Amino acid sequence: MYQWRKFDFFEEKLGGKITIPDEVTGKLECCSSGRGKIAVGCDDGTVSLLDRGFKFNYGFQAHTSSVLYLHFLKQRNFLVTVGEDEEISLQKLSFVLKVFDLDKTLLPEGPSTSSPECIQILRIFTDEFPEAKITSFSVLEEAPPILLIAFGLDNGCIYYIRGDIARKQIKRFKLQVENTPDKSQLPVTGLAFRVDGQSLQLFAVTPTSVSLFNFRTQPPSRQTLDNIGCNVSSVAMSDRLELIMGRPEAVYFYEVDGRGPCWAFEGEKKFLGWFRGYLLCIVEDQRTGQNIFNVYDLKNRLIAHSILVKEVSHMLCEWGNVVLIMTDKSVLCIGEKDMESKLDMLFKKNLYTVAINLVQSQQSDAAATAEVLRKYADHLYSKQDYDEAMSQYIHTIGYLEPSYVIQKFLDAQRIYNLTNYLESLHEKGFASKDHTTLLLNCFTKLKDVDKLNVFIKSEDGERKFDVETAIRVCRAANYHEHAMYVAKKAGRHEWYLKILLEDLGSYEEALKYISSLEPSQAGVTIKEYGKILIEHKPVETIEILLRLCTEEGEAAKRGSSNGTYVPMLPSPVDFLNIFIHHPYSLMDFLEKYTNKVKDSPAQLEIHNTLLEIYLSNDLKFPPSSQVDVGENGNLRAEQSSAKGKDADKAKECHEKFQKGLRLLKSAWPSDQETPMYDVDLAIILCEMNGFREGLLFLYEKMKLYKEVIGCYMQAHDHEGLIACCKRLGDSGMGGDSSLWADLLKYFGELGEDCSKEVKEVLSYIERDDILPPIIVLQTLSRNPCLTLSVIKDYIARKLEQESKLIDQDRRAIEKYQEETVAMRKEIHDLRTNARIFQLSKCTYCTFTLDLPAVHFMCMHSFHQHCLGDNEKECPECAPEYRSVLEMKRSLEQNSKNQDQFFEQVKSSKDGFSVIAEYFGKGIISKTTIGSADNAP
Repeated sequence: MYQWRKFDFFEEKLGGKITIPDEVTGKLECCSSGRGKIAVGCDDGTVSLLDRGFKFNYGFQAHTSSVLYLHFLKQRNFLVTVGEDEEISLQKLSFVLKVFDLDKTLLPEGPSTSSPECIQILRIFTDEFPEAKITSFSVLEEAPPILLIAFGLDNGCIYYIRGDIARKQIKRFKLQVENTPDKSQLPVTGLAFRVDGQSLQLFAVTPTSVSLFNFRTQPPSRQTLDNIGCNVSSVAMSDRLELIMGRPEAVYFYEVDGRGPCWAFEGEKKFLGWFRGYLLCIVEDQRTGQNIFNVYDLKNRLIAHSILVKEVSHMLCEWGNVVLIMTDKSVLCIGEKDMESKLDMLFKKNLYTVAINLVQSQQSDAAATAEVLRKYADHLYSKQDYDEAMSQYIHTIGYLEPSYVIQKFLDAQRIYNLTNYLESLHEKGFASKDHTTLLLNCFTKLKDVDKLNVFIKSEDGERKFDVETAIRVCRAANYHEHAMYVAKKAGRHEWYLKILLEDLGSYEEALKYISSLEPSQAGVTIKEYGKILIEHKPVETIEILLRLCTEEGEAAKRGSSNGTYVPMLPSPVDFLNIFIHHPYSLMDFLEKYTNKVKDSPAQLEIHNTLLEIYLSNDLKFPPSSQVDVGENGNLRAEQSSAKGKDADKAKECHEKFQKGLRLLKSAWPSDQETPMYDVDLAIILCEMNGFREGLLFLYEKMKLYKEVIGCYMQAHDHEGLIACCKRLGDSGMGGDSSLWADLLKYFGELGEDCSKEVKEVLSYIERDDILPPIIVLQTLSRNPCLTLSVIKDYIARKLEQESKLIDQDRRAIEKYQEETVAMRKEIHDLRTNARIFQLSKCTYCTFTLDLPAVHFMCMHSFHQHCLGDNEKECPECAPEYRSVLEMKRSLEQNSKNQDQFFEQVKSSKDGFSVIAEYFGKGIISKTTIGSADNAP
């Protein structure tokens, strides 16, 4: 004890000199505190309540004689008293227990005369429980309204009462502490309840023993913890549920299993107490006989306060202070100083370790602890004890700004200490990207590969650094292996491949790594680094792409079980950008893909891309076909090499065109209306690169026959042009006969001798009567290289044919004129001469004609009853007449349909004949006066 430092962590409160109020007149026998008040019991039976500052609140007569014990309940505002009351009938004093409800007063006239309601009075001793002197007292408030009350007696017994005291629903027990060999009775000097969960226990102390009663068994079992004891007032309970017992040689702590720690504080212990983790002890100095009040901090092994005091009668804890009541009714109130004051006191004495232990023991917040550690570390740093300073700075991580520490050790060039601090920052998860960069730079400057391995390749399963920062720093320091390890473990595939490809040039290893990834990850990495891989390892890269786009992975298997197309597989279109400088590799990839997958949803885009490659002339010549010229090669060798290149390039171009033509045909089957590629794009590509075969196929599939023959005309392929017209110009086979007219126009404007071709064309025009001769003559007259002999035979045949037609028309005209004259004569006779009807029989029934009869101008006669209601027209001539009228009405209706007239003119081989026919039918010539007047 004498080695323990003494400090003034406590100070007097309430202004120093305080006494018990004068209203308390009797001798103080007992005290209790709770709910912001202190209750004092006197030998005259009164109980007085004092508030903060020891001001008298009110008092009341609790017992007729002395008050022995008081206890404030914690859960209810009740006061339990034990005292002596006079029994009038027996004319003697008896010990009774009373319970007062402090919330209910009987006399509210004034504060000094108020008296709380006594809700129950209970006799302590009965016939079964003989009377003895009460030497100790303890109360435990269980779940309200149950109370547990224990009385320690001078005969070594304990009376135990449990139940609802207010309703007298109680049970009594008697416990025997010990039986001495000489059968002498030792008083029970201390009692203390201990509640641990559902376990209820009771400590009992006598001058020669410490016992523990366990109430889990009935009757309660007793266990002797020690064979030494103490006197009254030297027993207390700590906040850790330990029994504290004071003896002259030491202070003992007891737990349920026996004696615990022992503190050798010499001197007679008059009072013991426990306050906020401090041991309170009033000790009588053996040398001077004076009383010393000590406050022990057992955890930090120091005396927090020590002061000489008078004779103490009671020690209490209330209002956050320790209250000592002296026998002369003076009061000493001592309170703990705030933490800041205590720390300032320690800092001035450079007692930093004590300050650290103090804040940790009193469960201060972590920020306050870190501040103390910082000051201690600064103190050590000022003494150039860098290692120990750094150990303290490390404890402040999470509360102290790391830059404060880092700057100090950067200035001092203490890179080893700085490395330790940065490692701790990462271990505790407070490191930023900058801290990771600094730590890795420290490792590389120190060339400490072992620590770098431990930091990078930690197997604790948790990364304590920023991955990207670590990779970047390791790359910059040429620690590629470490950078690759971090990238691979963190799943940063893009960084792993970046190192392999850009730093190490390990293309094969990069491809193997990509092959080991999940399909989704492999696709992402191929998109990012595919250009480099295609440039150096095209064949292997294409194989990986084919596996990604065609293989049946786990996702594909799940999808295929449903019988539907699996959209999880990536599309080849997603990887087109990596082939931007390598079209031949792209062609190879897409060809292999289309051979494996026939129904890809990206078929249209794939075919379009292949067509662009097949039909383009400006693709770079493949590097494999290039022939390097040696340094000693002559000019002739270079020229022959160049010629060989040109020949190979022409051959390759032809092969590509043929592939393009095969694709055009295979992707547009005859049973489909639209192709599996963009027709407009295909036409543009064929036009730009002069691929006539492709254009001819596309135009013919689109039935653009005029564009087909236009291709032949542009190429001056007369033989192919005529053959095409023979195939596409046959109207009987669904062709367009107007192609011959276009062909004739072409030869007419050609400007060169093409007599043979013209004669062949004229034979087809004459055969199908496509053009009138006048148009033929006008068209061919534009070509100055053609002579009359070319069309002489054609004109002769046409003139002969026209002469025959003219003769036929002349004979038809003469016939129609003769019939017209006869009709006009007949009409004149009908209008001017009488008609004699000589028929004797009915035309309808062939019976003899008798009256009444009907005669028609057509010379038919009928009985009137044979005609019925229709007497206005001849039944024999009516059908013919109706047909003529119907024809007339139809012609008039057609004359109103101008669209039909123009369509016939447009589609007819000879439009003039159509117009002549309309004139002949009298449709066009029939006009009204209004229309003539309105004509322009």
